Amino acid sequence: MRSLKTIEDAPLTFPTENGGCHPLWVVGHLAFVEGLTHELLGGGANPLAGWAALFGQDTVPTADAAQYPALPEVRAQYVLLRKRNLALLESMTEADLDKPTPWQPKGLEEHFATYGKALLTVALHQTAHRAQITDAIRAAGRATPVLAGASA
Repeated sequence: MRSLKTIEDAPLTFPTENGGCHPLWVVGHLAFVEGLTHELLGGGANPLAGWAALFGQDTVPTADAAQYPALPEVRAQYVLLRKRNLALLESMTEADLDKPTPWQPKGLEEHFATYGKALLTVALHQTAHRAQITDAIRAAGRATPVLAGASA
């Protein structure tokens, strides 16, 4: 979220001249995946299932702001669902992490085979998408925030 603050006034900035995933799409996609993870880990239905056509796997970001919910709403949904998933993780034992998930997203079965693998995959997924936000910040000609403890 720290990187997002740097570009929140221009959330449709594409990270490259050839397009890519702009910050609004990235945060919406991460929120949608948090909802999917919530569902996958037995926390209930994905509360953002209605966002699948905008932010689901294989969707293509567009520069048309009217196609998306507003960034504050998208950010709030991400934060809420991330907190729910972290609370669910905190409630798990080490043995729970080895339990098989009740289902897995098509094509990603191995990555979501257990609760632990699913949570690890989601964490790595977020890291990859954070880079797209950083690239959009650079594309907008802005300085990227320095993370605490980072050497560069």
